Amino acid sequence: MNRNIIPLLAMAALPLLSGTVHASSDDAWKQLAADVEVKCKEAAVTLERPAASVDPFGTSRYGLALVTGKPKGAKGLVTQICVYDKQKKTVEIGSELDAKQLGLTPPK
Repeated sequence: MNRNIIPLLAMAALPLLSGTVHASSDDAWKQLAADVEVKCKEAAVTLERPAASVDPFGTSRYGLALVTGKPKGAKGLVTQICVYDKQKKTVEIGSELDAKQLGLTPPK
């Protein structure tokens, strides 16, 4: 009779354990997004006050963000694609793309 209770206890505890795992996963995703944002902004050395729009999950291997800002010493608004390697925790940033051509500026 005691052996029959073990599977029941395990099944009863499972919802409690899955809630804990889910919470830490949410925290891990938030931490990843924060790291992507910081590193992508730091990599955007050609922009004044860069702003990053982070894909909350990215791909299985990479974190992704669009970094937008005013080019230093120029007018306008540009966007750069930033790719964050989740294993190496390093970023690469693309060239400046005209935000207006991408449709990322508000209409007048």
